[in-house]
Amino acid sequence: MSKEEKINALGKQAAYNLADVTKTKPQFASITPKWVTKFLEFKGLEAGIYRVNKVKEGETPLDVLCSATKKSDIIPQGYVEYEENPREYRLNSISTIINVDTAIEDVYSSPYDQVKEQLSLAIESLRERQESQLINNDDYGLLKNVADSQRIQTRNGAPTPDDLDELITKVWKEPSFFLAHPRAIAAFERECTKRGVPPVTANILGGTFILWRGIPIIPTDKLLVDGLKNPKSQSGKTNILLVRTGEAKRGVIGLYQAGMKNEQSRGLSVRFRGIDDKGVASYLLSLYCSAAILADDAIAVLEDVEVGEYYDY
Repeated sequence: MSKEEKINALGKQAAYNLADVTKTKPQFASITPKWVTKFLEFKGLEAGIYRVNKVKEGETPLDVLCSATKKSDIIPQGYVEYEENPREYRLNSISTIINVDTAIEDVYSSPYDQVKEQLSLAIESLRERQESQLINNDDYGLLKNVADSQRIQTRNGAPTPDDLDELITKVWKEPSFFLAHPRAIAAFERECTKRGVPPVTANILGGTFILWRGIPIIPTDKLLVDGLKNPKSQSGKTNILLVRTGEAKRGVIGLYQAGMKNEQSRGLSVRFRGIDDKGVASYLLSLYCSAAILADDAIAVLEDVEVGEYYDY
């Protein structure tokens, strides 16, 4: 084909203008599966406050009689003493406002509704922040509220099977799951491979997880490595949590406000704020959440976990 013929031929750019291209919804790369909120048991609150009443510490809360005959023995008397100032957990609010020009909504909402997509991405952002707060919040975050007696250190830095076994001794009453950064999980798997004891896997809630002693190890990037979700360095330190969840088990539970007006999903409300004189529609999104540790032995942490140990096999 000559140069002149190329000039007169239909070009790609011109044809593209008439082509029906396939488009996707907006792809939010930082979205995670948010397994923490799926595995943690949640309780809805009516007034935004959850009081954890506890019995005073002691070996036995009440003396009892164990005897074949009661006639010759005196039955102990007393009552179970409670803590006088129990802790109250109050819900925290995570909020954002989404603004959409109604002219944009009218003209550019095919094939995807612009308002719906904006709200969907905003909700995902709030849920990501919720998971981070459940772990790292200074007031109610799980990491900050582990009792000193439930904190242990690794033996040699890298997370070994021995370290996780030691963690289980701290939460031995029906432990529910481990929580760890993906790089900590990879470090643990390397240690298992080194010892010749690779962990098994299981499908739970639609995901595939490795198990240790039958307990799933749940990945989350909210347990930071050297303070970062995605550290650039090959090495770094993080923590691994072991959690028992459930109110009936005196475990760790998530909290949310139940029965809200304009409730979109658990603990989340979406309110239309109106349209201003410039034609901009506004939406307020509010997510109310917290967490409570019902007993000290419901959670334990393995600290100073090194993720950068590698081996030549």
